Amino acid sequence: MESAKPLGQFTKYTSLSVLGMLAISCYILADTFFVAQRLGTNGLAALNLAIPIYDFVHGVGLMLGIGGATKYSVCKSRGEHQEANMVYVNTLYLAAGFSLLFVLTGLFFSGPLIRLLGANEATFEMANTYLQVLLLFSPAFLLNDILLCFVRNDGNPQLSMAATVSGSLSNILLDYVFMFPLGMGIFGAVLATGLAPVIGILIMSPHWLKKSKGFHLVKAPLQAGNIRITCSLGFPSMLAQVSSGIVMIVFNSIILRLIGNTGVAAYGVIANISLVVIAVFTGIAQGIQPLVSVSHGQGNQKSQRLFLRYALILMAVLACVIYLVLFLFAGPIVQLFNSESSQSLQEIAEKGLKLYFTSVIFVGFNIIISMYFTSMEKALPAHIISLLRGLFLIVPAAFLFAALWGMTGVWLAFPITELVVAAIGLYLYLRYRRSPSDKPVPAR
Repeated sequence: MESAKPLGQFTKYTSLSVLGMLAISCYILADTFFVAQRLGTNGLAALNLAIPIYDFVHGVGLMLGIGGATKYSVCKSRGEHQEANMVYVNTLYLAAGFSLLFVLTGLFFSGPLIRLLGANEATFEMANTYLQVLLLFSPAFLLNDILLCFVRNDGNPQLSMAATVSGSLSNILLDYVFMFPLGMGIFGAVLATGLAPVIGILIMSPHWLKKSKGFHLVKAPLQAGNIRITCSLGFPSMLAQVSSGIVMIVFNSIILRLIGNTGVAAYGVIANISLVVIAVFTGIAQGIQPLVSVSHGQGNQKSQRLFLRYALILMAVLACVIYLVLFLFAGPIVQLFNSESSQSLQEIAEKGLKLYFTSVIFVGFNIIISMYFTSMEKALPAHIISLLRGLFLIVPAAFLFAALWGMTGVWLAFPITELVVAAIGLYLYLRYRRSPSDKPVPAR
């Protein structure tokens, strides 16, 4: 990694990371498409009620993966190989604990949970089936997220990308086979999604099973220090993902009250397209994470800022392209998910696309700047950005704007929140930049 030119490193890591994150986002997008075609508006609404829990599971996986892998990269760049292995093992301990929690929730509490999320008689059975099976596969989701991050940080972004793309392609293929020829309904959709990370883990096995690679299993006690650092550094990544689930829960609740299941189905289209858009920016952010972390470990501020500059330029270009495509082709995009040709769903979703995604450049900036802070072990500003995006601003904004302007207010709550957070993120970056230090900064 050290000998390559910065632009070449950036291009390699971000391109592969973006492809990988797009593949992960397609887990749910494929379900959305096939469920919409097979089960119609109620199936789409049921899926949208269960998806926030996927965001929570994936968010925990990202917290453990990004947090552990960031600390692993810093240790490795300093030659602390035993400590790097202990970080990896402690990350697996955490994954086991969270897996147990999620599996028990799926076995005993999926029904009450899906009721709490807003399921009614028309959607309960399908939503409960999807949620329960999804939670039973949570150990695979968590381990896959962890290995993707560690393999990428161990200098093998190609394998990480190959694993995610293969898992996504298998999900799309199995979605079709399970739901159409085999007629397995929504159970087939979630089974296909659950098998995707298993395939990813198997594809990465040549790396993580080899003792010659940079990380491997060692005898290590559960260390409070490693756990705290992993969770602290990974928390912004988790909250960035979890915020999508929180936003969906809040928006589902508001939209159900305003216009019912059709509105929730329309929002389901927007939310799932949002997963893909966010995946692009998350891919850029995760692509620069190993590069910035190594530069930080070496005390090279010039390289750190150069990688950030590359990331922001690429993000701005892609944001403009994405919004232009969504604005010009809103009708055909919505029609792909509107199997019943519902005029009300079409109108609601088209308007929502054009308003909701005015946020796109602010979302990209917030994701990248938060990861930049995390990569340098500066957890506090990353926490501030993530908490504002995921909890403290978006939730009250959604209720306030919905009360003032109805559905238009719902769609505008997200871009206005992201704009405010972007301004705060820029302020935090400039503040920290004015306090330079060539020495690595411990997590706080």
